[in-house]
Amino acid sequence: MSHPNCPECSSEFVYQDQNHLVCPECAHEWNPSEAYADGGSLSVKDANGTLLEVGDKVTLAKDLKVKSSSQVLKIGTKAVIKRIVEGKDHQLDCKVTGAGEMMVTAKFVKKV
Repeated sequence: MSHPNCPECSSEFVYQDQNHLVCPECAHEWNPSEAYADGGSLSVKDANGTLLEVGDKVTLAKDLKVKSSSQVLKIGTKAVIKRIVEGKDHQLDCKVTGAGEMMVTAKFVKKV
């Protein structure tokens, strides 16, 4: 049985769980019978109120402590947005220069 690709990350490895489809790569779940009203995109804004999109380059607007580590990301550290996710704590899945992949809250970044 063939399933459509994931609308979030375009992965082809999608499986069905009851009446929902699930992507194992990005953990996105959706009901294929329901159409997205806005195309499924989330609107996330940075510290200045600028709309952020996947692929945008951002800088940190303040020093941030990394959870479970003694590392501190300094203000002005550059990052690239890899994915925007729905969540109240961390909306941006970024690749941060010098720190690797991590989740960052949108209100602590500025679009470059």
